[in-house]
Amino acid sequence: MSLIDKFLGRPTGKKLRRADGAGTVEPAASVRPAMRSAERGAVKQVFPRFQSTAGDRLDPAMSDRLANVRMKLRSAYTPSQPVVDRRMFAGRTEVLTTLIRSIEDQRLHIVLYGDRGIGKTSLLHVLTQAAREARYIVIYCSCGVASDFEETFRAVAGDIPLLFHSGFAPTATEAEQGGSLADLLPAGQLSPRLISDLFAKLTGTRVLVVLDEFDRCESADFRRSIAELIKNLSDRSVRMQLVIAGVAADLTELVEHIPSIRRNVFAMQLPKMSAAEIRYLVKNGEASTGVNFDDNALQFIVQVAHGSPYIASLISHHAGLAALDQGRLAVHGDNVAVATVQALEEFRGRITRHSQLMVESLNDAAGTHPLGIMAGESLFTNGRFSTADIDRLYPNPAAAAAAKNEIRRLATERTLIAPYEDEVTSGYQFLEESVAPYIWIASAKARFLQSMTPNVAELAPRTVGGLKG
Repeated sequence: MSLIDKFLGRPTGKKLRRADGAGTVEPAASVRPAMRSAERGAVKQVFPRFQSTAGDRLDPAMSDRLANVRMKLRSAYTPSQPVVDRRMFAGRTEVLTTLIRSIEDQRLHIVLYGDRGIGKTSLLHVLTQAAREARYIVIYCSCGVASDFEETFRAVAGDIPLLFHSGFAPTATEAEQGGSLADLLPAGQLSPRLISDLFAKLTGTRVLVVLDEFDRCESADFRRSIAELIKNLSDRSVRMQLVIAGVAADLTELVEHIPSIRRNVFAMQLPKMSAAEIRYLVKNGEASTGVNFDDNALQFIVQVAHGSPYIASLISHHAGLAALDQGRLAVHGDNVAVATVQALEEFRGRITRHSQLMVESLNDAAGTHPLGIMAGESLFTNGRFSTADIDRLYPNPAAAAAAKNEIRRLATERTLIAPYEDEVTSGYQFLEESVAPYIWIASAKARFLQSMTPNVAELAPRTVGGLKG
């Protein structure tokens, strides 16, 4: 009995009945091989499965000779998650040194700001690891829309053992029973002054309170209370320091009441990574996985990443997997070309249909549309760029004038961008967060492939989102 018979529910041994009802016939000889071929195809079909278990162990039924490398690659390049393993942290050593010295030598509070994907959270994780090695008590808090001062600092106090309070000896009953500073807080509302009074009694340790994603908090009271707490802690030389991080174009956008605390904080806009740091990021992944990016692939990634650790990790991740799917450890330019297409599809899914159509209307085959060029500049400035940026990137006056006219036209029509103006600067801003990296990657990919030999340029002729590459 064939699989087709079973699927159709035909009884065993039944012959096919002729359409005219005159007896039965055997299946034609030419039909039987086709049926057997269909059966073989059905048997060989393999349903997609995960290649490793939830415990990060390889599934013997799905693993191949490169399965272990594939698993390492997932941990080496993590575009969707911050770096939590210091061994995978690449570059930023000067920035990390500056932050540590500001905390340790100057006893300053830290405000770290910049655009999304620049590596703020990864840097915070590595900073907290270094602080814990120095026996700091580090409390990490990820802020949300409804973050509340009282709730946040009751939780912070709950993570500090009572034995570090100057009013309790290490052998005190409360300390030996695992009490915390939260046990000393009164019921009801907590003010910055009350919290600083409590933490002023800290002894024998130092505390770092990390407030990540501070920009997400919509409460003006919370932001105001944090600024007041910084002032109180600094004025009393309390052994607690705050590290605040969030998406912002400048310091005042992130923290309110800056004039009163300016001398108490070290503020840093996290810069984009240098080309050397991007190369180190890729090479660091090579060392932990055994995958090797050839010179062409590495140059490709550096150009498309444009200083963004997120884009570099995303492209490296996809390119490495593409090479492994081809059964090799060497990553070539064609793998990076495929990876950029996959990255573009991810960004495309994050923007509205209207913006997708607007990008397609640009239809710039050479990857030289002014908006594509300026998108790279806006990756690290909250989606903003100015006419001065256009002049800098277009040294030819005629080309700069033409680019300005095109940018002005798009802004007037509110096609992907719009004019902006604040107290200090003016220029243009992308209307959607993911449009800038989407256009930039497509434009950079097109320019890189055009700069290569014809054979390399033919590796990825596919059109994505109207920007051909």
